[in-house]
Parts: sequence; C-alpha cells; structure tokens
Amino acid sequence: MNKIRLGFAMCGSFCTHSAALDALRELVDYYDVTPIVSDICTWADTRFGTSKALLEELEALTGHAPITDIVAAEPIGPKALLDVLVVAPCTGNTAAKLAAGITDGPVTMAVKAHLRNGRPVVLALASNDGLAAGAKNIGELLVRRGYYFVPFGQDDPQKKPTSLIADFSKTAETVALALRGEQLQPVLLRA
Repeated sequence: MNKIRLGFAMCGSFCTHSAALDALRELVDYYDVTPIVSDICTWADTRFGTSKALLEELEALTGHAPITDIVAAEPIGPKALLDVLVVAPCTGNTAAKLAAGITDGPVTMAVKAHLRNGRPVVLALASNDGLAAGAKNIGELLVRRGYYFVPFGQDDPQKKPTSLIADFSKTAETVALALRGEQLQPVLLRA
C-alpha cells in the first residue's frame, strides 16, 4: 500500500524550527513527505542554524530535495502531488498572505496549488502578532474551508502578550483528523 503524500512547508520563525522538525520526524514514519521551504529559509543563516543545514536535514529526513521556488511548487495542484499539506511553522506573514490570496513564494504557491484540489492544509502557527495585527488573518483562515489548525495558544503571555504558537507535538494528530475532514479540538490552548 502506498503511503499518503504529505507536503511539509517551513517558513521563517526560526526559533520554532526545532519543534517543527521534531513534528516532521514523527510524520515521516507514516507519510511520504515532500519538504517545501519559504524563500527566507533558502538563504537566511540565523543563531538557530544555517539555511544549508536546514535544507540538508529536510532532505535527509524525507528522502526528497526541498522545493525552494514557485516554479517547482506550482505543479502540486495540476498534478495532484499531495494528499495533505502542513505549513509548520506558519508565520504571521504567511498567514496574512494566505488570507489575502497572495502567492509570492514557494509556500504560498504550494498552498494555493494544493487547495485547488480540495485537499486539507494544516497550519501550525508561530506568530508574535497573532493577537494583534495578525488576529484578523487567523480569524479569516479559521472560517475557510480546507484549513485546519494545529492547536495553539499564547507562548509567553507576560513577556509577549500578543504572541501565539502551535503545540507542534499535536501536528501528527491534527493531520490524521484533517485527512478525515475534522479539526482537532480544542483549537485554543490555555497558557
């Protein structure tokens, strides 16, 4: 039996890459995973690691070279390459683009192309302004068909009161339910 085909798209929020990669390590046991990275992940070296190391780790974990540009992401739709697409971490910037229908990079193109097939997109939020400027975008995506959320909450209510982060350990469970058209509950976690 063939494994379900899962896209795993990573955006900036470099401080959450470790947790996202832990979620990916669990997913590769059950799914045939195609990695996708945002533009910034292809070139930005940060205190959390280098872009080269990230791309190499994604390929080592999945057995596939990451999709790194719009041209390579576009066939996801017409060729129906994926059964489910995870965006982890999904930054506030990416959530805003998805809410506004902006397709300007490999991750947003992957989501747009994938949604045309009526298949689920799972978002694992990591946004410092999720309860500020980004709240309207999250609200917009919460009510759209096809989007499912890894349960999320405030990560540091005292020092960063508007910051939201997904519980990345719940990614696999969220994916399994999204494939059945169900949202893992509760969506909102207590701090």
